[in-house]
Amino acid sequence: MGGKQDQDKEAYGKPAKYDPSFRGPIRNRSCTDIICCVLFFLFILGYIAVGILAWVYGDPKQVLYPRNSTGAYCGIGENKEKPYLLYFNIFSCVLNTNIIAIAQNGLKCPTPQVCVSSCPEASWTVEPRQFSQTVEQVFYAANRNFCLPGVPGNMQVLQSLQQELCPSFLLPSTSALGRCFPWTNSTVPELPGISNTSISQSISGLLDSLNARDISVKIFEDFAQSWYWILIALGLALVLSLLFILLLRLVAGPLVFVLIIGVLGVLAYGIYHCWEEYRVLRDKGASISQLGFTTNLSAYRNVQETWLAALIILAVLEGVLLLMLIFLRQRICIAIALLKEASRAVGYIMSTMFYPLVTFALLLVCIAYWAIIALFLATSGQPQYVFWAPNSSLPGCEKVPMNTSCDPMEQVNSSCPGLMCVFQGYQSTGLAQRSLFNLQIYAVLGLFWTINWVLALGQCVLAGAFASFYWAFHKPRDIPTFPLGSAFLRTLRYHTGSLAFGALILTLVQIARVILEYIDHKLRGAQNPLTRCILCCFKCCLWCLEKFIKFLNRNAYIMIAIYGKNFCVSAKNAFMLLMRNIVRVVVLDKVTDLLLFFGKLLVVGGVGVLSFFFFTGRIPSLGKTFENPQLNYYWLPIMVSILGAYLIASGFFSVFGMCVDTLFLCFLEDLERNDGSADRPYYMSKSLLKILGKKNKGTPGDKKRKK
Repeated sequence: MGGKQDQDKEAYGKPAKYDPSFRGPIRNRSCTDIICCVLFFLFILGYIAVGILAWVYGDPKQVLYPRNSTGAYCGIGENKEKPYLLYFNIFSCVLNTNIIAIAQNGLKCPTPQVCVSSCPEASWTVEPRQFSQTVEQVFYAANRNFCLPGVPGNMQVLQSLQQELCPSFLLPSTSALGRCFPWTNSTVPELPGISNTSISQSISGLLDSLNARDISVKIFEDFAQSWYWILIALGLALVLSLLFILLLRLVAGPLVFVLIIGVLGVLAYGIYHCWEEYRVLRDKGASISQLGFTTNLSAYRNVQETWLAALIILAVLEGVLLLMLIFLRQRICIAIALLKEASRAVGYIMSTMFYPLVTFALLLVCIAYWAIIALFLATSGQPQYVFWAPNSSLPGCEKVPMNTSCDPMEQVNSSCPGLMCVFQGYQSTGLAQRSLFNLQIYAVLGLFWTINWVLALGQCVLAGAFASFYWAFHKPRDIPTFPLGSAFLRTLRYHTGSLAFGALILTLVQIARVILEYIDHKLRGAQNPLTRCILCCFKCCLWCLEKFIKFLNRNAYIMIAIYGKNFCVSAKNAFMLLMRNIVRVVVLDKVTDLLLFFGKLLVVGGVGVLSFFFFTGRIPSLGKTFENPQLNYYWLPIMVSILGAYLIASGFFSVFGMCVDTLFLCFLEDLERNDGSADRPYYMSKSLLKILGKKNKGTPGDKKRKK
């Protein structure tokens, strides 16, 4: 049996050999994966070039600011004092649209549009007796400055209405996305050919699709009233996360066993509940043979076979957990000892707990840069203007070349009523426009690659810092002065290419998943069962592959941080080392996941409960200093506090999880390299030595001192 086990271990490589010069992360190392490093820098230069190209050709103002009929922007330039856009006949607009289409296409409507300083506040309609009066008398003198620019005051109102130079009616409006939209409860005037019901429905549809201004104002007011209390809640989450990690060295053992017993208790109750349901249905004679096959899944709750199957599954899980608890108790104790050691490591290198802020800042830069590039690329191109008339069949319009290009700065002289030179869109010709799709793909690839590289950098830096802790024989005396800073500089100097290599592999898999999701979205209407099944299988395979690559990359970065080898060698060594200790890997992974899940639940749940009781005013006698603010939506600061607490806890626990993984790989290497003798002492803690039944007969350098 012993020979067979040795052969199984040999299949996953030979154990690490003793190296008398090894004292933790190697200092004298060389650059790794240079080709991938050069490729990554060239890609970044191309990414910067794409950004410059997008900045030169792009025009994000078309998304940020509304445009009038001539394509001029409201709120800037000559229209700086006129930030709102008014539609002469809002009911001619297409209602079934979305926010993105509205922002990019300017909510194109077959009606004149003009920039105004303020939206109308009252209903008004041109009366028949005013047709013979001048524009000056009806509009300008009454402070109705809603006509197109340049309309002379001595023009008759009837003529201005026929040419659609001035609006025939006004409705009380509110601004949304810089555009004037009528109120839903306004009294609309009688308009020829349009019923009041259709007007009300149109107004409601527009406001529903564009979001109401009042809600955004109330949300802003709630944030203004509660922002400091939200910061206090986030500070509490930070303190709770840090305390939980630091106290693990004292309570890790009891807490893990309590959690395991709790899981066993939940499974035992599930078995009891399933038995009771099965017994009741069995006595009633409810069987699946009576029900038959049905797509109503809730109907299966009323048959005995469902509860019997659930009972068997839970009983098997209960039995497996009990057997693991009995036969793997030593490995569970090793996992607990490593968790305690990780808590010690974090306590000695406290700066690692705040490194996620660096990662977050770098990720924010990557995402913001991509978002700016995407915005500029989407708005690249020169504006195009065409001739347009409300009714091209009227006399005088027959010879006008409709939808042909024109110059909005030139005055339109034509007998065609209402003929205007209006903005149509942005041209699709030019260097940036012809390659727009390719540039967008390049930008998306850059987003994924840079994000994965930043995450890889964080993992490698933390691994280098925590490896320095493990391979310090006398802790904390032998720990380097600035382990985190040294690991950061060492990683950037020597291993940028290795990190880029691992990030590129993960990026390609993620891009493939995105493409599959896009194909699935496009084929969703086809409802082809075979196609859906094949796509589902591919998506499942790629999801598993992504998880495996993340696991392999994570351990490869640890080996890179320790030994300074290239990515492929480090990934192979890490994989072989883990496979030689697969049982320990599984036990440690599950125990750590259980503990960190409980920690997140404790932090997020605690902050959420306190926020709920505080913002809903259910904590009496706090005094005026700690009085809860008056809010429109009390759930808003609660949800923000819970989300922030989850992000903070995830950041802290990701550092702790990286610490556990690093110490675990170092522990496995320590077992293979050393034997506890004076020449080859173990670097692990005394608690781990006690669990394994081993001890050190000396310390590093004893033999040299004896000589």
